Amino acid sequence: MTGIAQPFRFESQIRAAHPEVAAIAGIDEAGRGPLAGPVMVAAVILPMPPEVFTLPVNDSKRLSEHQREELAAALKADPRIRYAIVQRSAAEIDRMNILRATQDAMREAARQVGAQWALVDGLGFQPFPVPVDFLVKGDANSASIAAASILAKTARDAWMVELDRRYPEYGFAKHKGYGTAEHLAALNRLGPCPEHRRSFGPVAQPTLF
Repeated sequence: MTGIAQPFRFESQIRAAHPEVAAIAGIDEAGRGPLAGPVMVAAVILPMPPEVFTLPVNDSKRLSEHQREELAAALKADPRIRYAIVQRSAAEIDRMNILRATQDAMREAARQVGAQWALVDGLGFQPFPVPVDFLVKGDANSASIAAASILAKTARDAWMVELDRRYPEYGFAKHKGYGTAEHLAALNRLGPCPEHRRSFGPVAQPTLF
């Protein structure tokens, strides 16, 4: 069982109203707030009917790192599950702004996974390449979005661990690019590296923090 009370409520409503729709993708992001690294978006299509899916997915923020890693591996190993992971780099975020970069990645993820309908965590935006429902706190209320949140979070964490090997002075493996005191101190001391988001205030003016 999932960690969500009615994990397929929204998916089932779509299927009931639109029986021709077979591929409903949950879409979520990780990494909108950090000062460095990419924003990562995942789209996941879980098997239907709901009875055949038993992984205990939940909002990635409610899971431990170990639980996220185990669930991500299980999701990727299940041949019935389709998924796509898309990123937008720090440079693209600076060029587009974080909101547009995230939305652009969500559209691409929906196309890559072959969605016929999408359930997206967060506030609405248009255009979108397929019919879409936006759900605030969707990762805590939809199994598909929760699965996407897990894949997005684990993919981004792995990316930041790799960046830590390239730029060990910043501590990316520990704080994942978020604006912790340790990270801000490193920015003050060293200035930004190529993976920092120059359009974010603490990076643009690190001596103020």
